[in-house]
Amino acid sequence: MPVLDRQDGVFVLDLGDGENRFHPEWIASVNAALDEVEHADGPRALVTAATGKFYSNGLDLEWLFAHADQHEEYVVSVHALFARMLALPLVTVAALQGHTFAAGAMFSLAHDFRVMRADRGFWCLPEADINIPFTPGMSALVQSRLSPQTAHEAMATARRYGGTDAAAHGVVDEAVGADAVLAAAVERAAAQVGKVGDTLGTIKSRLYAPALALLRDPVNPLG
Repeated sequence: MPVLDRQDGVFVLDLGDGENRFHPEWIASVNAALDEVEHADGPRALVTAATGKFYSNGLDLEWLFAHADQHEEYVVSVHALFARMLALPLVTVAALQGHTFAAGAMFSLAHDFRVMRADRGFWCLPEADINIPFTPGMSALVQSRLSPQTAHEAMATARRYGGTDAAAHGVVDEAVGADAVLAAAVERAAAQVGKVGDTLGTIKSRLYAPALALLRDPVNPLG
């Protein structure tokens, strides 16, 4: 389960050492950590990271298939987490040390910046291959954070981007060696700890207003 630590002004949220799928308990744990970060005092920023082969492998499909009657409620909770991260009133950096797929990739896009391992691991939106369409909110999130050409390629072809490739296409901001991913993310976050509070929150909310409106719509989340 996710564990929160702090390095001076930078909070580091380790998402876990497994596939870090979006199980309801995992989502609740991430939200609890975000509560702590958001309500802390002083200059601060947030890095999310993970341990092992995966950053996040996306939705917990096993749980979802076993609880089909909760499908819509589950999607609303995932959307809410994306929206919260996208509009969080402090700077956020995702340290992608491993595979970052599907909802995990979307979660990374909800951060301000992304640092990815250059030599191994893929960033991918596999929905076209696994026959699961993007919700309107998910589509809006991806399109708000990637160039039109990259968003089209990533969404329509399920292309797998390695770290260097992801950086070249603007999917991530930086691709570095395996041992440098977390340090580079923390360094990037530490440089922005003074940008925290209502002003930044308002800027983000207005910058991503269309995507946030869809992600926060509980009436028809599946489109």
